[in-house]
This record gives sequence, C-alpha cells and structure tokens, in this order.
Amino acid sequence: MNKLSLLTRASLLLFFLFGLDKALAFGRLFIVSRTFSLPFQDAFNAANNLPDLLFALISGGAFSMAFIPLLRQTLTLRGREQAWDLFSRVANLMFVVTGVAAVLVAVFARQIVSAEVGIVPGFGPEQQALVADLMRLNLISLMIFSLSGLVMGGLQANQHFLLPALAPFFYNVGQIAGAIFFAPLQPIQIGTINLPTLGMGVHGLVYGAILGAALHLLIQIPGLIKYQFRWTASLDVRNSGLIEALKLMAPRLLTMLGIQLMFLARDNLASRLDQEGAVSALTYGWMIMQVPETLLGTAIATALLPSLAEFAGKGEWKTFSETLEKALRVLLALTLPVAAVAMAGLRPLIAAAFGLDETGTILLTATSRMYLLTLTGYALQETLARAFYARKEPLVPLYGILLRLAVYLTIGIAAVTLFRAFGPVVIAAAELSLAVEALFLLFLLNRRLEQRVQLSGALVRGTLAALLGGVCAYALALYLPGAAIPTALVGMAAGGLLSLALIWSEFRLLFRL
Repeated sequence: MNKLSLLTRASLLLFFLFGLDKALAFGRLFIVSRTFSLPFQDAFNAANNLPDLLFALISGGAFSMAFIPLLRQTLTLRGREQAWDLFSRVANLMFVVTGVAAVLVAVFARQIVSAEVGIVPGFGPEQQALVADLMRLNLISLMIFSLSGLVMGGLQANQHFLLPALAPFFYNVGQIAGAIFFAPLQPIQIGTINLPTLGMGVHGLVYGAILGAALHLLIQIPGLIKYQFRWTASLDVRNSGLIEALKLMAPRLLTMLGIQLMFLARDNLASRLDQEGAVSALTYGWMIMQVPETLLGTAIATALLPSLAEFAGKGEWKTFSETLEKALRVLLALTLPVAAVAMAGLRPLIAAAFGLDETGTILLTATSRMYLLTLTGYALQETLARAFYARKEPLVPLYGILLRLAVYLTIGIAAVTLFRAFGPVVIAAAELSLAVEALFLLFLLNRRLEQRVQLSGALVRGTLAALLGGVCAYALALYLPGAAIPTALVGMAAGGLLSLALIWSEFRLLFRL
C-alpha cells in the first residue's frame, strides 16, 4: 500500500509542477506570437525540429523509458555505486555521439533544410537560410540537453521526481528571458522606465533556449549530490552493463526516430501548402493539446514507470495489472471530457492570447480542436508503451510506432494532395494515428497478461461525460449574455463540473493508484 501511495503522491506532484511549466511555456509563446511576424515564427519553430529529434534519439526519450527499468534493477540488486557507474558509461557515450551528430548537422544544415525530404523544402531561399542559421545555433542547447536529459532519467530511477519536474520550468524561464530581453529590437517600456534589450531579433529566442538548457541542467545538480553521484570517466564499450543498456535502448532509439519523423513530416508537409502560418498553427495547436496531455498522461505515466518496472522485476503480475488498469481508467475517463470541454470554449481564448488576425485565429482554433481529438489516444499510448518497457519488451512499442507512422503519413500526404484547402487541419488529424497505436498496444498487452486490463466501463462513462459536458460548455459559451471570454470560461467550468459528476468513480481512483 505504501508503494501505491507513493505513486499517487508522485503523480500529483508532477501534475502540479508540469502545470507551472505549461503556464510559463504559454507565457513565452504569447510573447513570441506578439513580437514576431508569422514568417519568423514559422522559421523559429521549424528550426527546433532536428535538434529535438537528436535529443530524443540520443538521450532524452531513449534513456527515460528504456533505461530506467534497467537502472532501477541495478539499484535494487547491486546498489547505488554500480548504478551510477552504469549511468556514467551511458552518459559518456551519449555525449560523444551527440557531439558528432551536432558537427554533421552544423556542416550540412542548409542541405538538410532545403532538401526535398528535408525540414522545409516549401519555404523560400531567404527563409530556408534563416532556418539553417537558427538550427546551427540551437545545437548548443542540444549538447547541454544530452547530459541534462540523462540526469532526469537517473533521478527518476531513484524515484526522485521533484527536480526533474522543475527542470522544464527553468528551461522556460530561460526562454522567456530570451523573448523579453534578448530578442526585442526596441527597449521595453514599463511606466516611465525603459529597460534595455540586446536587440538580437529572432536569434535572441535561441540564445534564450541555450540559457534555459543550462538552467535545466543546473537545477538538477543537487539531486545528483543527494544520491551520491560518482562519475566514471570511461568509454569502454565492451562493458557488460553498457552492452545490456544499449540492447534495451536500440529498439527505443528506432521508436523515437519514428516519432520524431512525424514532427519532421508535419513541417515538411505544411511548408508545401503555400499558406503563411501553417507551420506555426500546427506547432501551437500541438502545444495547446499538450497542456492536458502533459498534466494527465505524462504525469501519471512518468510516475508509473519505476513502479511497474519494480513489479515486473519481482514477478508481481497481479499488482502490475491492477496498477496499470487503474491508471488507464483514470486517463480514459478524464481525457475524453477534458478534450470536449476545451474544444467548446477554445476560440475566444485563442483570439485573446495570440493576437492573430481573424484568418489566423480560425486556423489555429481548427488545428487545436483537431489535436484535442487525439488527446485520449496520446495519453493511453504513453502509459501502455511504458508498460512494455517495464516488462523489458521494447520491440512491441517499436512495432506500434511503425503502424502509427504508416497511418500518419497516409493522412498527411492526403492533406497536401487531396485536401489542400484544409491542409493544416488534415495534417493535425493525422495524429489520430495515436489512437490506432494505443489500441494495438492494449491488444498485445492483454494477450501477455494473466489478468486482462478492462476499460469498457471507463470508456462508456468518459464518452457520456464528454458529450454532455461538451454540449453544456458550448451552449453556455454561445448563449450566455456577456463578453466572449467570460462566457467561454463559465461554459467550460460548468461543462467540466457536469463531466466530473459523471466520472466520479474514475476520478477517485487518481488518489488510490
């Protein structure tokens, strides 16, 4: 019971800290959207994709899911000293590989950006040159993240979640500093005081990201001290522990490659639509969906992984199944009404926050609503994939991502060939492939478990709550007298409360994981 209590506390802690992070992230986003024109926003957003891919492949995603179970097992069976030795060997190798990759990207950045299968082949030459320049600069933050991402996984393997959850918060602090003090070309006026800025333009946003990456790493250093980290200065690739780690991580690397290829494909396809703001609408719409997904899906899945790995290591499969089912029931019942209620009241909030013209507001609202339809599939997929990593079966999520990639590309290509008039919205709809992957993973997992995961009751209640809550929120937002934003907020609050009453049994499970 103590373990489940720890899991609940960790989930709620991550929910709160991820919420702070998202608040800052949107603060930065609003500043950027009001400071730079859409072509500059498109260039900045596109320039982040390849560094993000390299980070996800080399250290971030590969380490956090595939390596945490092994590191947790080493901690349990062999002690902290051996665990940190293994951690150091992996970190050393990943840093060297990241450095080599960064050099290659810096040299061939222009070709990577403009190639037919590159980042933004549909952009003009001047905008492509800007993307390449920003991407090269972004590689500095990539090198810092190659270490910081590993540190996050190491601390989570010790079941320490506070500092890793705070790290993204401080990353956004750095980015906001870049948006406020580095990027603006004119001094900032507060009352009668003029605050000087560095006048770097859009490049200042990247320098802010570099500052944020440094803060992301530094905030976690006290955690390493607390858990008595000792660095092993070795690149011995024949080490048995490192070999085992790489065997586990290899399928995860391919899985992350598939995920990141979808982000690259998204901007590649959007750049071909000849529609100003298409890349940014997809980026911002994704970020809007990521708010509830991170607070619910990522928070619960992140807290769940070490516990599932421990249950699997001890052969406690009944507890494994029961814990996983509780988490999935919570996610299914909560994400369906959250998506519906958010879709109902979204438009006036987007119009006020982003300061776009009518066309831009309509486009961003449509892509955001489409992304919200993918919320439930995303949250379930995150947790189900971690269940397989906890079982040390990393090939299954790889098969899942191949299926998802095929569905995504089919819909995405249709967006630029058959449905160009609705291109960005159809590209966003390609993320419905997440639901296909989640169903695939659930089917295979139930075939492996003695005690099957049952979700039908949560699905029925969640769907009913989504329908009634969404209709209530939309009707109140539309027909209540008053300004658009207050009526939208009242409608969303009323719809949320109605939904909560219908899924109360699943909501209570959140406190009994």
